[in-house]
Amino acid sequence: MQGIAKLAAASLALAAPMAVAAPLVSAAPAIPPAIYTDPPADAAHPARMEVLHIPSGGVEINGVAYLAAGAGPHPTVVICHGLPGNEKNLDLAQALRRQGWNAITFNYRGSWGSPGTYRFGQNPEDARAVLAFLRVPANAARFGIDPARMAMVGHSMGGWVTAMTGSEEPELRGLVMISAGDFGMVGQMPEADRTKLVAENSETLANTPQVLSAELGAHASEWDYVNRAEALKAMPLLVLTSEDGLAPHGDVLVAAVRKAGGTKVQTAHVATDHSWSDHRIDLEARVIRFLEPLLAK
Repeated sequence: MQGIAKLAAASLALAAPMAVAAPLVSAAPAIPPAIYTDPPADAAHPARMEVLHIPSGGVEINGVAYLAAGAGPHPTVVICHGLPGNEKNLDLAQALRRQGWNAITFNYRGSWGSPGTYRFGQNPEDARAVLAFLRVPANAARFGIDPARMAMVGHSMGGWVTAMTGSEEPELRGLVMISAGDFGMVGQMPEADRTKLVAENSETLANTPQVLSAELGAHASEWDYVNRAEALKAMPLLVLTSEDGLAPHGDVLVAAVRKAGGTKVQTAHVATDHSWSDHRIDLEARVIRFLEPLLAK
């Protein structure tokens, strides 16, 4: 969703000079071993990959499960891709699996080969369908999933999906939003800009930019994730922003959650692009460090 950076509001100047008596030196956070170390082989319960067909909206959307080695059951992280989803964060999925967690990726209806027609309003529905599928006892047993230890990670539009879905899933252990765009705010753009944005990010989507732009405009207020702040205030939340013009979207949500009384929000702003192209190891490390205490037994 790189095109949105040209149309988003400029980021606020938040950093101010700070006088100190002497420079403070602190050690950089340790990189989790899962970033660079394969787990021990387990012949009885090897790491593996499974193709998923997940019922949602009368069709079966496509998914892939990266399943951790060991008898399990394992904590499980659902990863939501953006618009259209060229960056699927599969390196992050592999790192999560090396950490000993299952990672689940999926494609929304009408995208990347999943059947159906693509609509923005269906994306949170599809994410909730994935969670419901993983919680079915037979599926949890088959894939080694601990339904009591689940989290969601979303990139770009997937961050919006994560916020919208997570606000209705209080049993999740935590949420991570990476360079998220608020599609309620996108819906408030002038129609021509909105249509141009969708047209520039429509690869594989089974619908027209005009229809999708109109959908965003019709639901701008309803889909503003700031409206979910009250529901998100008790949820551990990591909001990661980058130099893509979308940082104000994340800042507004963080401020709203904290105003609602939320005390479990963590944030970081990193000087990288929308896809974190030169900070992938940094991204993986931040996500694992945040989720590790939340997904522990």
